[in-house]
Amino acid sequence: MTSRGPIECWLTDMDGVLMYEGVPIPGAAEFISALTRSRKRFLVLTNNSIYTPRDLHFRLQSAGLDVPVESIYTSALATADFLDTQRPQGSAYVVGEAGLTTALHDAGYILTDTNPDYVVLGETRSYSIGAITRAVRLVAAGAQFIATNPDATGPSPEGIQPACGAVAALITKATGVEPYFVGKPNPLMMRSALNKVGGHSESTAMVGDRMDTDILSGMEAGLETILVLSGLTSREQISQHSFRPLRVENSVADLVELITD
Repeated sequence: MTSRGPIECWLTDMDGVLMYEGVPIPGAAEFISALTRSRKRFLVLTNNSIYTPRDLHFRLQSAGLDVPVESIYTSALATADFLDTQRPQGSAYVVGEAGLTTALHDAGYILTDTNPDYVVLGETRSYSIGAITRAVRLVAAGAQFIATNPDATGPSPEGIQPACGAVAALITKATGVEPYFVGKPNPLMMRSALNKVGGHSESTAMVGDRMDTDILSGMEAGLETILVLSGLTSREQISQHSFRPLRVENSVADLVELITD
């Protein structure tokens, strides 16, 4: 393992690391408690753009995980931050839910289906063919195409379901226009998270359960990468990738001892 200094700042994925199908992963509460007790700077990251940080705070708290609202950073927030730097006070047609629309409103964006600067695609519980058709027509007419995250599928109690990346591919097929994905594995989200929490790459760890998003984005941002096997990736699947995490653990329960005052 590459030698690095002490970890002063922690970025961690949510699904598969802290929660799995709505249930806290054993050791997650102790992990969050250790971060809070030691006053380590940390952010919980998620590519899911459906919920606002307040929504996620309530859901996590109800499950026994006390994560402050300000310690939650979503792909919706990252997308709003990105668009604010690209075209402040712009306009967008949004296919998504409250997490995305609230973030864009808070960034000063006007949401409209009349000649918007951007079409912004996020996650939603049910994609409307009418909304997708409108997005296709607006992109074809010249609106810039942005998507919150490239995940092709997402979990549900009934099994996998199409997610943002799959619907983005549909719009691309219809228009020939590729979206710009803001969320993981784009290191842009990692850099935005570091700026938000005041961290530095050489002393920050990224904890995730997916090689293709969490570990890749952490590696490209220069962070210490820690893969936990409590989510979607098994130990055997690591070798399918041409890059490696710096550390592999069974779960965040094995990381509590690394958090020092």
